Amino acid sequence: MNTNCRKSQRAVAVDYLEMVDLKEIVAKGEDVADGVLRQSKHIIPHVARVCLLSTFIEDGFRMWFQWDEQERYMEDVWSCGAILGHLFVIVNLLGQLIPSGFIVARKFAEYNLYVLFGIVVIQTFAYSIIYEIRFLMRNLALIGGLLLLLAECKHENKSLFAGVPSMSSSVQPRSYFQLSGRILLILMFISLFHFDLQLLRLFVMVFEAALMTLVAVGYKTKLSAMILCVWLFIMNFMFNNFWSIPYGRPYRDFLKYDFFQTLSIVGGLLMVVALGPGGVSMDEQKKKW
Repeated sequence: MNTNCRKSQRAVAVDYLEMVDLKEIVAKGEDVADGVLRQSKHIIPHVARVCLLSTFIEDGFRMWFQWDEQERYMEDVWSCGAILGHLFVIVNLLGQLIPSGFIVARKFAEYNLYVLFGIVVIQTFAYSIIYEIRFLMRNLALIGGLLLLLAECKHENKSLFAGVPSMSSSVQPRSYFQLSGRILLILMFISLFHFDLQLLRLFVMVFEAALMTLVAVGYKTKLSAMILCVWLFIMNFMFNNFWSIPYGRPYRDFLKYDFFQTLSIVGGLLMVVALGPGGVSMDEQKKKW
């Protein structure tokens, strides 16, 4: 009986030590993340915006260089005629490049974000993405990134009226934009999942799923988002290296599309790092405990 008790006590002690070690590792990781943020707090938001908007900028230029192909696609699939096909290309070209330029320059950003929201919706239906769950999740992840940019605009607008009484930060609309943005961002990772029984792949999936859950609920948010950001950035350059494929091959366009969409999600995660989780998050609630 005493032997069993001693074994049980040793097991509890081992579990406690392992928990303490894990907490220390997380605490050190948070210290490193805070140090990086302090050194680059004025750079990260700008890099985040450029990365997040990169897929819109690339697609805008693609409309210019593939004008005829885009027109023919609309005419063949939707039987809309040359005039509407022409209008579709113009709207997508100007509706992506001009708003992206204004947002990067931080001019009328909120209004231009609404234009990009509209472009995402138009493309979702025009390219029948609504019927392709994998691509639909990626478009929703893009919307999540745009919501984070909108939250940044709301934050900047609030700072202009710092002396004016307002609601508690936990109920500000921007907090819900941040929550929605975080949740939608993780759809990108779900679209990348490939279920198989390989041990390494299963480990990677569990690792990604754990970090995604932390980002979604807003717990250890900045550290989790930073790790995901670095991880996704590396994976993007490893597996979506479209520059290694010769011009003219369809696979190059496919990888290029994946590369810039993934880069936009990296930008969204950087925006989470820059802005924090917002009022609707476990990190924020912990401050009240």
